[in-house]
Amino acid sequence: MSNETPHRGGSLSYPREAPLPGDRLIRSGVIVFAIGAVATLVTVAPLFLGADPLPSVAYFMCMLMGVGFALAAAGLLRSIAAQRRQAATAQTPQTAVPPNG
Repeated sequence: MSNETPHRGGSLSYPREAPLPGDRLIRSGVIVFAIGAVATLVTVAPLFLGADPLPSVAYFMCMLMGVGFALAAAGLLRSIAAQRRQAATAQTPQTAVPPNG
């Protein structure tokens, strides 16, 4: 059984799609969010294990989750705007005939 859904990997029958303007922001936002999530787990773990809490810098690293979420949201909004512009230009007629008169 084969999967007939095209993917972004690119092949002879399905060429690779051009990246949208917000794709890099989304990817970087996911990476920053993941770093913040790991920092949150590392920071909260000593509190549950009864160990000494980590310094304040570790708690500030947890703020990267919010920064990553904001980056990904900005990239998503940017790609939505680009797709809307592309759809608007596709709907307008390219060769307009001037009215006679």
